[in-house]
Amino acid sequence: MMRKLKKLVLLGTGLIGGSFSLALKRAKCVEHVVGVGRNPDNLARALELKVIDEASSDAALAVADADLVLLSAPVGQMAVLLQQIAAYLPDDCIVSDAGSTKQDVCALYRQHLPHHLHRCVPGHPIAGSELSGAAAAQYGLYEGRRVVLTPLAESAPDAIELLKSLWHACGAQVFEMSAAEHDGIFSAVSHVPHLLAFSYMNAVLDRHDAALCFDFAATGFRDFTRIAASHPEMWRDITLANKKAILLDLKANMAQLSALIECIESHDTLGLDEKIVRASSARNQWGHRSGS
Repeated sequence: MMRKLKKLVLLGTGLIGGSFSLALKRAKCVEHVVGVGRNPDNLARALELKVIDEASSDAALAVADADLVLLSAPVGQMAVLLQQIAAYLPDDCIVSDAGSTKQDVCALYRQHLPHHLHRCVPGHPIAGSELSGAAAAQYGLYEGRRVVLTPLAESAPDAIELLKSLWHACGAQVFEMSAAEHDGIFSAVSHVPHLLAFSYMNAVLDRHDAALCFDFAATGFRDFTRIAASHPEMWRDITLANKKAILLDLKANMAQLSALIECIESHDTLGLDEKIVRASSARNQWGHRSGS
């Protein structure tokens, strides 16, 4: 039987951490949840919605007697948070995170928690929304979704297994891979799509008739730009944290766009057909497999 958590601490009380809390509460896997954050209004809303049981602005104080600490703040805040809690973590407390990049976060664990690495299990739940804050948290966010763990060489097997069991209790499927493999994959399928959506929105905004374009925008525009409404601070941090992989993928996308421009300028109907059919076929196959 899975060990029930007596105390879970969320370092970042928004969509990701809040949904983790709600799912574990529903599964009766946790007794008490403390939410730590910088925004008093967001913490008050989290208490009101019963996302957390206690609010705190002091990370060091909050982690006392914790069984599990989940860093669910933007990646750019994690170094400061780890510095704040390092001297106050209980010996057996497990530390994990929900960061969208992993090589940089693994390095932060090594830098700030060198004597606690056996209880550190980096992770990344593959779920989210363009919405943010505690009010966006939902019980079922992780149902049927994937969670990637990228354990350190020092991560203790029992810590890994407890994390797996908690994510399973949230309804998620759990996978393990290396931090480098994770960052390469998610640059291609998550990070760069967001940057392309941001860039496209800015290109429309730069048009002299932008207001008229928005008046006539419909489902194609809505579907393509949905993720452009995502949390700015989080995506700034992700982009800089996974710089190497993202630059490679952005350059690959630039090459594709250049080839497309060349086809259009030369009226190359066969070339256009080939590119569109290849992409459409691959997207349809993925949609059938994933149910999307």
